[in-house]
Formats: sequence, C-alpha cells, structure tokens
Amino acid sequence: MPNKINMPPFADQSAAALALLNLGERQTRKAGSFLGQLVVDPTPMTPAQAAWLATLLERAGLPPVAGDNHE
Repeated sequence: MPNKINMPPFADQSAAALALLNLGERQTRKAGSFLGQLVVDPTPMTPAQAAWLATLLERAGLPPVAGDNHE
C-alpha cells in the first residue's frame, strides 16, 4: 500500500482515478466504471462523487485531490 505521507495531493480527479486504477487492486464494477469515467471526463464532480472518490483514495492509502475538503 502506498505511503500517502510522502505523496503530494493529486492535481485533479483524473490523476487520482488513474492512480487508483493503476494500483491493480480489485474494484467493484460500479467503482471501476466511476473511476474510468473520471479519467476521461473532466466534468466537475457532484459533492457525492467527490466524497466517494475521497473514500476510495483513503481506503487505498492515497492522498486526496488538491483542494478537496472531503478528507
């Protein structure tokens, strides 16, 4: 598991989602679809989507997205 203490926040949702996918950890179909969408679609996330991404990042031991207040 990555050590988020040594990692800066992700610049955007796409970078964060791609990092989660590249970990190679098992994701649910729903989470995988969500992350794939974030990688290719720069549309701003809803508050619920931002919270879900923050949860997925936290569970994986990754830093948050820069400016994200859902820690």
